[in-house]
Amino acid sequence: MTGGAPGDLGGDGIRDQGGGRYGEAVFRPEQAGEGDRIDYGAVAYDDITMARLRALGVGPGWRCLDVGAGTGTVSRRLLDEAGVAGVLAVDRDVRFLRERRVPGLDVLEADITGPGFVPGRRFRLVHARFVLMHLPEHDGLVARLAELVEPGGVLVLSDAVDLTSDRTPDTPYTVAMRAMWRGLKDTIGTDVSWVPSYPRVLRGAGLEAVAAEIHVPPLTPGSPLSRFWADTWERSRAAMLATGLVDDAAVDEAIRYLDSDACAALSAGMLTVWGHKPEGDGAPA
Repeated sequence: MTGGAPGDLGGDGIRDQGGGRYGEAVFRPEQAGEGDRIDYGAVAYDDITMARLRALGVGPGWRCLDVGAGTGTVSRRLLDEAGVAGVLAVDRDVRFLRERRVPGLDVLEADITGPGFVPGRRFRLVHARFVLMHLPEHDGLVARLAELVEPGGVLVLSDAVDLTSDRTPDTPYTVAMRAMWRGLKDTIGTDVSWVPSYPRVLRGAGLEAVAAEIHVPPLTPGSPLSRFWADTWERSRAAMLATGLVDDAAVDEAIRYLDSDACAALSAGMLTVWGHKPEGDGAPA
């Protein structure tokens, strides 16, 4: 789901080593306020995503595929601001996309990991944000998405980079974040440790002019991003507690810390990587 942030996106998940599934074990779309939670994260990441897409030339005439589109914030901005010809927004659960339809936005309910995911055409832009981090077999999925890029087109992928390593000083925030990442990995298989290898993976998929950048949004008391993390911890609380790294009191303390003047923390970074399909590669789109 590209509309949100690292703890919520990737609604195209399949069952993995964690035994659970995104949108079922945690972050259920039918849960009250889930769409709002995703949108809180989108406020922090959408501007940088759109700036990168525009810098890559995305604009009029482009047909775009937005994978794991979530609430559709990026899909709609591609239409409204970049003026693209059309966007196919794909997600395993499309209820939020259907609620916010706009001209030029086509919606497909599908699992990108399943054999039935066949869009039927190639796209000038294929984009996925905070999706593959929740899924196994990353290299294979990148290769599959690269096949959907038309010659001369671009694949753009973004995922989270965890900045709360074991050497980061303990604060209520870092303790909660470590427990969240561990809990999500144990529950649904979320794994961000491989994300820095994205440039190599895109080169391995046959793409050229591969480059990457990282963005770390500010985490300030009362901000939408702080609200996003607070809601994310609430919804993943059971998974966090199961790690043994935190108890209810620690999660509550972390939520209060987010909204306090004492808060001094780095949010998760967003690593974005892009690569171009060589001209003349394969049949015309």
